[in-house]
Amino acid sequence: MAMQVGEVAEGEPLSEINTTPLIDVMLVLLIMLIVTLPPQRHAVKLDTPLPPPPNQPPPPEDTPDPIRIMIGFDNQISWMGETVNRNLLDQRMKVEAQRPIQPEIHIEPDRRAQYGVVAHVMAAAQRNGLKKMGVIGGT
Repeated sequence: MAMQVGEVAEGEPLSEINTTPLIDVMLVLLIMLIVTLPPQRHAVKLDTPLPPPPNQPPPPEDTPDPIRIMIGFDNQISWMGETVNRNLLDQRMKVEAQRPIQPEIHIEPDRRAQYGVVAHVMAAAQRNGLKKMGVIGGT
């Protein structure tokens, strides 16, 4: 509905636009857009451990010590306190994956470390066949 302000003489053109039909069309288009958009599904594949059956014996006591991989604020990767590059990291992970009982990998990123470096370490562990991996809260 347009609101008229002032006097309009007979035969003068109106300079007002009735915006109600435009708003109606825009609302219909907005509703059509919302209905036709596919729902966003962000899935992260996680292999969570299954609980052991009640009659299963406890795991063996000779499990190896966990391996600590720390990622510093400057994105330096260290393996048990020794600074390593990405190639050496892959080599060491391959060696650990060949063991009969794999050690746990504890990844400790600094909160200022870049996400890409942390993701690379996690992907390298998965790529080399390490099964037990965890991320420990950064400092």
